[in-house]
Order: sequence, then C-alpha cells, then structure tokens
Amino acid sequence: MKQLSDRIVAKLQAEMQVPDLAGTRYSVVRHLARGGMGSVWLADDMVLNRRVALKVLDLVAPADDLGALLLREARILAGLEHPGIVPVHDAGTLADGRAFYCMKYVEGQTLAQHIAGKNLSEKLRLLERIAEPLDFAHARGFIHRDLKPENIMIGAFGEVLVMDWGLAKVAATGRKPTEDGISTVVPAPQDSSRVTGQGGVLGTPGYISPEQERGGSEVDHRTDIFSLGALLAFMLTGISSEEVPTATRAAPRPLRAICEKAMATDPNARYQSAREMAADTVRYLSNEPVLAYPEGWFERVGRIYARHRTAIVLIGAYLLMRVFFILFARR
Repeated sequence: MKQLSDRIVAKLQAEMQVPDLAGTRYSVVRHLARGGMGSVWLADDMVLNRRVALKVLDLVAPADDLGALLLREARILAGLEHPGIVPVHDAGTLADGRAFYCMKYVEGQTLAQHIAGKNLSEKLRLLERIAEPLDFAHARGFIHRDLKPENIMIGAFGEVLVMDWGLAKVAATGRKPTEDGISTVVPAPQDSSRVTGQGGVLGTPGYISPEQERGGSEVDHRTDIFSLGALLAFMLTGISSEEVPTATRAAPRPLRAICEKAMATDPNARYQSAREMAADTVRYLSNEPVLAYPEGWFERVGRIYARHRTAIVLIGAYLLMRVFFILFARR
C-alpha cells in the first residue's frame, strides 16, 4: 500500500475543512495556507467582484475561545491602517458556526522566496520597510510576537506586508500620536493574548526572544526587535534556525554587530525601537558609522575612503599633477 505524502495529507485535510459560505457574499476558489487557528482561503467577493482572502476557524477547534481570538485578530488588523499591514474588509460567523474574517488577497512571495538572488543593499532596504509597519504597530501598543520569513509578504508591485497577527499582544502602554506629531504614552487595553492549550511557548524557534520563550508578563515590543534581528540574520545567511546568530560570522562586522545588538539576551541592551535598528542599517548602506559597532581607526579610514572615493581620487590626481608641474617647471 502506497503511503501518502505529508503534502497530499495536508491537502486532503484542507479540503475536508472547506468552509460553508452559504448566505455570505463570498465564494471559495481554493485553499491558500494553514495557520495556528485555521485556514486561509482564496475567495471571490461577488458584490465587489474582486479576489479576497478569508481566514476561517478550523471546524474541529473549540469555537468559543478560538473564535473570539480570530475576531480579535481581525479587530487588531482593522485598527492598524498602514500600507505595510494587510487591511481587513469584513468579519463574522459562517452558517456552520465558524468565525472568519476577510482581508486583502496579496499576490506575491514570502520573504524567503523574494530574497533569492537579491544583493545586500536590496536586502537591507527590505529590512527598513519591514521595520516601518512594525514601529507603527508598536506605537499603538501592539506586539506581533511571531515575526518570521513566512509572515512577511512582498507583493507583485514590491509592497512589503507584515502578515499573521494571530499571536499579537496588547502592550501595557502604547504611544499615541497627537495632532502636533508628538507621541504620548497611554495605557492600552487589557491583554487577551493567545496561549496554547497546554501552556506551551508561543512563537517560532530561531525567531523567538528569550523572554518570550520563558513566558510571563515581561514581554514587550522589544521581543519583536529580537525577531527583527533574526530576520536580518536570515537575510544575510539564508539560514532559518536557532543557529542563525552563529552563521552571521561570515557577514560584514558592522552588520553582525547590528544582529547581535538586536538579538541581545537582555532587552535593555537591544535597540529600543524598530526604527532605531533600521536607521543603523541605513547608516551602513551610506558608509556612515554604525552605532552598534565601535570601529577601529583603520576601519574608519577605509569607510571614509569608500564613501568619498571619487573625491579622494580626484584630489590625489590633482595634487600629483601639481607636483609633476612644479618639478618640470624647475627644469
């Protein structure tokens, strides 16, 4: 008897969970992916005549608890209106009792697929664009807690989207932008973050921070900074595992220092915002001093030369010509 592959088994399981969309404006096209709480389906919105993605709770899941969490994820996304966060269009309950929400269908690639063949500059620019929606969410008191290459999508037109906020946590405090552009600290709503049925650890090995792995209430936005550092390490090495920090030894020292600072065991030793970390990568791209890396004088000279190579060569050529002119004039 031929054994079915894991891929075929997963496909059969997904087809068994096809949602009953009777009474809704949606029609199932095909299965897209599985998540921790349910499945994501490509569907047609028959009212607006467009393709959308439906995240639907598993039929076998305890509907009361996980259904509330799925709708909570939808409300989080609805409250984070940013070009780098996938927008939510609708939410509700299907005829079979399963909770669902409808979001924009993103055609594109995951981060892992997209970076294949990209040069270092392109990868660092990607990190900068990942940091933007993350910093936006942190400013509003939300922590993602599950940043990994599979949760970063690059759309067909180059748009970068942070996906899957199912493990998101509401921080103890959030920064609320005021009309004059100054952020003020405000208390956030009570956290109702998702936990596993057996009290297991949330997150993905290789990207999870030490404090998140320990559990408890000490997790704040800096746990996402740790994951952002792991994402950078992955982009530099192509390795996705607990050994990512070790693998960055082949990377340029300033970039290695950025990864190490972001992934420091002590949250106080990390970058204190995604924007701060992204700024250090921009400094590296611009041949400016990287704050995470105390460079030596020889490295500083080399960096300054690399940044102003054309001007230095022109000045050197001019001075050399002047010397030759003076020497020949004396003859």
